[in-house]
Amino acid sequence: MFVGNLSDYTTQGDLQTLFAEAGEVVEVFLPTDRATGRPRGFAFIEFGDDGQAAAAIEKFEGHELEGRKIRVTEAEDRRSGPPSGFSGGGGGGGGFGPPAAKNRPKPKGSRRNLRGRKRSL
Repeated sequence: MFVGNLSDYTTQGDLQTLFAEAGEVVEVFLPTDRATGRPRGFAFIEFGDDGQAAAAIEKFEGHELEGRKIRVTEAEDRRSGPPSGFSGGGGGGGGFGPPAAKNRPKPKGSRRNLRGRKRSL
């Protein structure tokens, strides 16, 4: 289960205590920022069974915790590979902006190397 909009001061213990009201909490994962070590504002909570997780979503969606209304939803599996919106390398479509064929720079026409051509005459 995904829990979002958490305060910087929310701890794993706080989440464990709160969500234990809905059932047996197996694991609480509270990711932290690598650079600062502070929580990133969301968590993942695993329950003993799916029924308890569904009950927790019903009960705690929009619940106020430390002055914030938390968002509680079913967690989605992450797809493997690059994040959406990025192509894996050269050439192919899928990135941002227009297709690769239209991304080429416009030719400069007679303006390019004009001085060099004049000097060689």
